[in-house]
Amino acid sequence: MITCPWCGSNYAAFQTNCKNCGGPLPSPAPDAAPLPVENVPAPPPAPRAFKNSFAWRQLMSDGWAIAAGVFLLMGVIFALVGIPLTVALITAFVGLPFAGVGLLFLGVGVPVVIWRYQKAQQTLNVLRVGQAALGNIVDVYENYNVQVNNRHPWTIAYRFQASGREYEGKTTTLRPVGFTHQPGQPVYVLYLPDDPAQNTIYPPVM
Repeated sequence: MITCPWCGSNYAAFQTNCKNCGGPLPSPAPDAAPLPVENVPAPPPAPRAFKNSFAWRQLMSDGWAIAAGVFLLMGVIFALVGIPLTVALITAFVGLPFAGVGLLFLGVGVPVVIWRYQKAQQTLNVLRVGQAALGNIVDVYENYNVQVNNRHPWTIAYRFQASGREYEGKTTTLRPVGFTHQPGQPVYVLYLPDDPAQNTIYPPVM
């Protein structure tokens, strides 16, 4: 584990500069031996029993969805205050700005929630019926620029091959994974044969 001395960001793989603040990083400690392939849990044959609630649980740990949820909540509050004030013509000059801000928040939050829910459904579909390939983790890092529920999200970047081509993917989680997932570590990836760009690691990290 490498910690940026300037902003505190954590990285599992060495790089010359921090992705968050740009400061130089210290030299890494010697890497631990990679996890043997035989110790990597292989996914069961498809279809796999993942419940519909998995998509909602994924949304609850998704930084974009949580931020959009805050926008939705603020939009509803501003709209509930502004619309009645606008209808009452005497206070319309106060209600119109409130209603406008509320509609703006709703206009931002609703599309983002829909987008992230569709992504969660795509991931759920991949977990259920995706084809398995053995890949490897290429990077693991904690993003200190984002904070959700007093935690910073981790990103796991991975690479795998399908149909003679190399593909990359990323998954994010609020669970600390810097000590359980390391660059170079083998990992199973599930992907859709007709669209390998839709992929996720197995087992999923929530």
